[in-house]
Amino acid sequence: MTRARSAAVALLACLLASCAVGPDYRRPEVAVPAAYEYLPKATADTINSEWWKQFGDLVLDGLIAEALAHNLNIKQAAANVQQAAALLTETQSQFYPQIVYDAQSARQQFSTDLLPNRPSTSRTQSSYQVIASASWEIDLWGRIRRQTESAQANLLATEEARRGVILTLVGQVANNYLTLRALDEQLAVAQKTLVTYNESLKLFELQFKYGVVSQMNVAQAKSQSQTAAAQIPAIEQQIVQTENALSVLLGRNPGRIARGKAVKDLTFPSTPAELPSLLLERRPDVVQAEQQLIAANAQIGAAKALYFPTISLTGTYGGVSADLSDLLKNPNRVWSYGGGLLGPIFSGGAITGQVRQAEAGQQAALYGYEKTVQGAFADVENALIAQQKSREKLEAQQGLVDALSEYTRLARLQYNGGYVPYSTVLQAEQQLFPAELTLAQVRAEVFGAVVSVYQSLGGGWVTLADGMTASTPVARRVVHQP
Repeated sequence: MTRARSAAVALLACLLASCAVGPDYRRPEVAVPAAYEYLPKATADTINSEWWKQFGDLVLDGLIAEALAHNLNIKQAAANVQQAAALLTETQSQFYPQIVYDAQSARQQFSTDLLPNRPSTSRTQSSYQVIASASWEIDLWGRIRRQTESAQANLLATEEARRGVILTLVGQVANNYLTLRALDEQLAVAQKTLVTYNESLKLFELQFKYGVVSQMNVAQAKSQSQTAAAQIPAIEQQIVQTENALSVLLGRNPGRIARGKAVKDLTFPSTPAELPSLLLERRPDVVQAEQQLIAANAQIGAAKALYFPTISLTGTYGGVSADLSDLLKNPNRVWSYGGGLLGPIFSGGAITGQVRQAEAGQQAALYGYEKTVQGAFADVENALIAQQKSREKLEAQQGLVDALSEYTRLARLQYNGGYVPYSTVLQAEQQLFPAELTLAQVRAEVFGAVVSVYQSLGGGWVTLADGMTASTPVARRVVHQP
């Protein structure tokens, strides 16, 4: 008697404590660096601010705000979150009794042979019934709790995927805008160079007419002009393609994009001060991978619960009558209640297969999480070194352009003085033109590296950008289980 009582008490305690089979989730240990190797000494606490506003370009600010409000990828991601939330609601519904009703009506005719060689008699009968039934599965082994835990984790993973779309979108708009302004600068350089070359060509054609220079000089000047002219259509094509890409990000049809400041006039943003350990909490793809791991871990418990019997309570109540008008007044009532126990005896390995499948899925999710964490740290270091080296590259490229500009000026002076042939001038200008085009590109790369730093770090700025979207995010919530 004492053992039976102890067993009953233990079973009741297990039920009240909401015990659930399967492993409880614990965050896996990952190697986190103490600091970022290429983080500059001069940093600022800007990870939780709208960093793109540091560029000082109101047009860029407006484009990012428009993209956050109208981009279709964000709207699609928000719909995915709503779908995951609905799935969580469906899963949670298993905690509560399921009540249904059943109403039926029938009319039957019966034929009876009373005596041989006598005509049969028939009788017609009507019947009506309304019955309500309820069933409730007692989640003794935690199958429903584990499924709910998995569904909630999938919801949060879907929310982080939406936040990842926001993070990517802001970076894409900023990078495309920087590329567009760099192309504008390259186009201006090409057009200015073409004007200069055409003026030289006209001068040589006039000098050739009066026998001052040879036809070779004219041909050289013409080749210069055509080189610059050939660059202009290619740059114009890239400008239109970049504008179209920006338009899609903004949720528009392809069209013209407004311009603000030139790249060289933008303010260089500060580098955010951030600890590597915070990357696990702030970067959406890392949090998403962890939530997917939590969901996979919970599926192990849901699968293992299938080994144990399902306990359910059922009940029905209703009325039966031969006359529809008396259905609700007839004292002939139908009711029942009871309990059920359903458990496996032999499944041919089906449950074992499900458990092994869940365990393998958890391992795959674990490796995916670790891979995402390693990739995140690599992204940050790559962005930081790109920021450092791109500034050094800009300084070197600016020095090259300055040197080639001086070289070209001196070459022209010497040519005009008759000390060097025109080929010397041609050589100098042929080096200066592409160097100026590259300088415009490198300027954009420097600012693009800053964009990559903020993208790789994630942070509170994603939440600020999230508040500018048209869709209302599903709130993170704790599931209250009965």
